Amino acid sequence: MELVEKRLAARARTGDREAFEELVEIYKDKIVQLGYRMLGNKHEAEEVAQETFIRVYVNLNKYDATHKFSTWIYRIASNICIDRIRKRRHAYSLDAEIHQDGEQNLYAALPDTSKSPEEQAVLGEMQVAVHDAVMSLNPTYRTVMVLRYFHDMSLQEISDVTNLPVSTIKTRIHRGREALRKKLSDIS
Repeated sequence: MELVEKRLAARARTGDREAFEELVEIYKDKIVQLGYRMLGNKHEAEEVAQETFIRVYVNLNKYDATHKFSTWIYRIASNICIDRIRKRRHAYSLDAEIHQDGEQNLYAALPDTSKSPEEQAVLGEMQVAVHDAVMSLNPTYRTVMVLRYFHDMSLQEISDVTNLPVSTIKTRIHRGREALRKKLSDIS
């Protein structure tokens, strides 16, 4: 896959629109998911994806093919998310973002299983609690936690995306887990 992405990026760099469209198709859902995990808002996550692909298109000539394309695009997307978090920090409550823009209640998004309504409600409450706890983390911890646990990136990949040493990534993951454990222990 990595080789395919590099070839597509090289073709897109020469003006091949179809190659760029293929790159968008490969990454659009992943970037929206990253945006949602970091920002907690579907509409904003879609805007992040759009802005990411615009920046990728404009800066294709700056892409270094000796590195993974996925690392480059995730770095762009996560930086956009962090910028948005910084801009809204003073204006909005993070808790208010979860139900904005008429999005469905998270309970309605739970898959239909054979669990009882009570079990489903408890599971839904737990998902909301975990989401709220992740959203309340400091953005430096939130970024590494989302990349590690929601996007299954290795420590080295996170290091490449964030441009931080692996040792710093390990520390931030450890501290992020501790902060989540503390926040979630109150609801157990």
